[in-house]
Amino acid sequence: MKDIYESPLNSRYSSKEMKYIFSPDFKFRTWRRLWIALAESEKELGLNITDEQIEELKAHKDDINYEVAEAREKETRHDVMAHIFAYGQQCPTAKPIIHLGATSCYVGDNTDIIIMTEALSLVKKKLVNLMDKLAKFADEYKEMPCLGFTHYQAAQPTTVGKRASLWLQDIMLDYYAVDNQLKNMRLLGSKGTTGTQASFVELFDGDDEKIKQLDKKIAEKMGFASCFAVSGQTYSRKVDFNVLSVLSGIAQSASKFSCDMRLLQHMKELEEPFEKTQVGSSAMAYKRNPMRSERITSLSRYVISDLTNPAMTAATQWLERTLDDSANKRISVAEGFLATDAILELYINIVSDIVVYPKMIEKRLMSELPFMATENILMEAVKRGGDRQALHEKIRVHSMDAGRVVKVEGGENDLIDRISSDEAFGMTKEEILSVMKPENYIGRADKQVTEFLENEIYPILKENEALLGIKVEINV
Repeated sequence: MKDIYESPLNSRYSSKEMKYIFSPDFKFRTWRRLWIALAESEKELGLNITDEQIEELKAHKDDINYEVAEAREKETRHDVMAHIFAYGQQCPTAKPIIHLGATSCYVGDNTDIIIMTEALSLVKKKLVNLMDKLAKFADEYKEMPCLGFTHYQAAQPTTVGKRASLWLQDIMLDYYAVDNQLKNMRLLGSKGTTGTQASFVELFDGDDEKIKQLDKKIAEKMGFASCFAVSGQTYSRKVDFNVLSVLSGIAQSASKFSCDMRLLQHMKELEEPFEKTQVGSSAMAYKRNPMRSERITSLSRYVISDLTNPAMTAATQWLERTLDDSANKRISVAEGFLATDAILELYINIVSDIVVYPKMIEKRLMSELPFMATENILMEAVKRGGDRQALHEKIRVHSMDAGRVVKVEGGENDLIDRISSDEAFGMTKEEILSVMKPENYIGRADKQVTEFLENEIYPILKENEALLGIKVEINV
């Protein structure tokens, strides 16, 4: 519908997989799975629940009668009670035991944990695929010298692949953060109105062991190792903050990459993919703007700033529960994931087809290398009998003069011509140029890349081999 606002994260940016995880259908199907897990666990622990009731619940776990639930919610203003009513209409035999002993947070909070866990798993999958693409790029270009920059000023040479390894290392750290968060995800369980499990003390006649087993069984049935040992009515909202902190970290890494790409595309060294029919500018037809990298920067800014929402929510929870978290959580958590998903799709897309311009890379490097090679030239001239102090002063003067030609006159760097014409150095231009091979100035950059990939990246890729091979699609 064109006359109603829709979030661009949904209509333009995020993938179908991530949008489904945060869809109403996924949420309400999960509610029904939780009600089945609760009923099964209660039956197994001795409550008067029949196999017939369980089978009836299972038979209708996916065919949700949304019209009934929506109509009921308009009357009750309570979404959980509306869906209990709708489920009960489909399961008349099981109706009396649906949600037995539970509160709304049993389905609401446990579902939120399940949704975030599913979403984190998808993020992990995309991180692994991104690492695979970045590793291939870093390995392919690990020996290609390029000009390094500190403070965005020309500095000692590095290599194209070594620079990519810095992007890759950031993503590796994000991978570990996601993996660690996934390992620490646990359900709320069924704790009751203030977290004391008082309703289950009544149901199980005070049998502590059965009450403890209830949470364990629910967790196991829903695919989790455990539930939180203590809670109020809700799980601690610190969990939402921790999860979005991981997403913020990914956004920071992606923004670093996208800013680097924008700088390098400006210098015509690297370029993001540009399709044959793509338009770079409505006014300047020749332009090839780095729009995908810019979009990563833009979305990353949103994710990073979004972290303040769960931080404030966690900080302002009152005693055992308050409801000022609900509306905020629905937006901040979902959109944080949708934006991060879009960022990773863009990142993978760019890295899959980065265009490299070796001649431009070499040209820029060689324009600055004469200044950086002066120490080597000085040492070689001293070996041939020159006076180190006198030659040092001459190089200083020649360097200043050559720099003036470049900066003031707009000319080419003629430092090598100046030095080779100075008899004090006793070196021909060819001899000086032989000292200026770019590969002599990259240190261990190529070896560092190889060691990093072999020792840290390839083991991760091997461990997650089953996750590799996804395809991403950029909508706009």
